[in-house]
Amino acid sequence: MEGSVWALIPARFASTRLSGKPLRQIAGKPLIRWVWEAASSAKSISRTIVATDDERIAAATRGFGAECAMTDPHHRSGTDRIAEAIMATYPSDRPDYVVNIQGDEPLLTADLIDEFVGKFIESG
Repeated sequence: MEGSVWALIPARFASTRLSGKPLRQIAGKPLIRWVWEAASSAKSISRTIVATDDERIAAATRGFGAECAMTDPHHRSGTDRIAEAIMATYPSDRPDYVVNIQGDEPLLTADLIDEFVGKFIESG
């Protein structure tokens, strides 16, 4: 596969349906960690970044070794959060592809991510 592929995981604390969702524990780990582990284990992903507006999420993710980009809390979507992370936090180091991985998908696997990325790049 040619080109760098980054996984960005948008995560916000102030969810209207379930506040603090990224930090909710599932089988002894915060939800966001399950997602980060799957993304960072994927062979097709060269860099995995959690994009958040909340210092509690940032501290938790850094605590288990994740790279984290702080973003504006006023974004309307995770896509906006990812765009800021890429454009502002990494202005001189940009990937060829970005995969938006939802932060509330604890059953996502590295194999599924690799399959998706492979098919996406092949079709491009």
